[in-house]
Amino acid sequence: MKVIKSEIYKTSNKKNEEIKEHNDAPKLYIETYGCQMNVSDSEVVNSIMIDNGYALTDDVKAADVIFINTCAVRDNAEQRIRNRLQALNAMKKKRKGLIIGVLGCMAERLKEKLVQEEQMVDIVAGPDSYRTLPQLVKQVEIGQKAINVLLSRDETYAEISPVRKDANNVTAFVSITRGCDNMCAFCVVPFTRGRERSRNPESILREVREVISEGYKEVTLLGQNVDKYNWNEGEVNFAQLLKLTAELDPKVRVRFSTSYPQDFTDEVIKIMAYHDNICKYIHLPVQSGSNNMLEKMKRGYTREWYLNRINAIRKYIPDCAISTDMISGFCGETEDDHRDTLKLMEEVGYDFAYMFKYSERPNTFAARNFEDDISEETKKRRLSEVIALQQKLSLKSNEKDVGKVFEVLVEGFSKKSQDRLFGRNSQNKVIVFDKIDAKIGDYVNVIVKSCTSATLLGEIEK
Repeated sequence: MKVIKSEIYKTSNKKNEEIKEHNDAPKLYIETYGCQMNVSDSEVVNSIMIDNGYALTDDVKAADVIFINTCAVRDNAEQRIRNRLQALNAMKKKRKGLIIGVLGCMAERLKEKLVQEEQMVDIVAGPDSYRTLPQLVKQVEIGQKAINVLLSRDETYAEISPVRKDANNVTAFVSITRGCDNMCAFCVVPFTRGRERSRNPESILREVREVISEGYKEVTLLGQNVDKYNWNEGEVNFAQLLKLTAELDPKVRVRFSTSYPQDFTDEVIKIMAYHDNICKYIHLPVQSGSNNMLEKMKRGYTREWYLNRINAIRKYIPDCAISTDMISGFCGETEDDHRDTLKLMEEVGYDFAYMFKYSERPNTFAARNFEDDISEETKKRRLSEVIALQQKLSLKSNEKDVGKVFEVLVEGFSKKSQDRLFGRNSQNKVIVFDKIDAKIGDYVNVIVKSCTSATLLGEIEK
């Protein structure tokens, strides 16, 4: 496969530095909420706005334009964003000409309500309309409200070089797909991000080459369902793309997120096992351990199918870490369904998990067809039991690592001390250790001395 050379594309990071030298350039401030995909989208927005004469700022008070890139997956995320918008509106009343925009999933879902009814923002732009942001800003400047939430079957922002604000140049996110076709009963993503489409592999590899040339040590391939990556009717599938990415530089780590059990193949597992620089970590959301709930959630697989995928991972990559997502209190969930979830967790022995109580999202299949009939008290109690069990499983997993030596990519300073650093091993576990002579961006060998349920504690091997 022919790979597009990175030099034929402009490097927006360099352009941003040039624009910063002009103090009169309008300044853009972005806050990002939600998943890694939103982080990646914000980096695309950075690039688009820089190409139109804006400079990035980390100071919200210095901004001429403020964008809030939003998440609509759960209600508590929306409430946090609403609270933030109220604070920004108080700032707006004191600063004439300040423009506030809402981007992303929440923008698409609420549309006119944010602009016309609540009058909280000037701009609403959905995930597929970021190219029009400069024009939307101009509309606001002449006194118009600006909304563009049209979803696309083609937009992947493939040729845009994202502008990353990670000054440490350690890990970069690269989007490979957009949208989702799975239509799980509880999920709003297909309605806010549109139909599934894959990005040209040449443009993906070009972007990975760019981040490698900028000194990044780790790349994460992103998609709502990376396993469905399919370029040109099967010419390149996800396993092949993963292989091509890993072969660009054996010294650069490769991760990916998120996988979907129904589509997760042995081919991907075998490629992970073969390439040392593909991290031995898989996030495989199950959502429930009950076949009744899985069917009602429209997940497309059974408990038995899921365990088959877990067994395949264990077979080919015995040291692979596995994490998951769990939802407690979905519509009609019984105590037996809940116990099935706890049993599945114990059988798999997850290294860590992301756990939530069910939050009904408007327009989803569940909202239209099922009653949200589990009481808040029951949801909280079941979620607490799931969390308590996972803490035990995580501690048990981490205790097995005590005494082992791991190669760790240093990502930053410990929250508790500037004399300590933290990083992750191939299994995506966080390890904290005294910095000695190490610095951010280094690979160091760390021997684990002790642990908590969340963190490994160690020392650099001498």
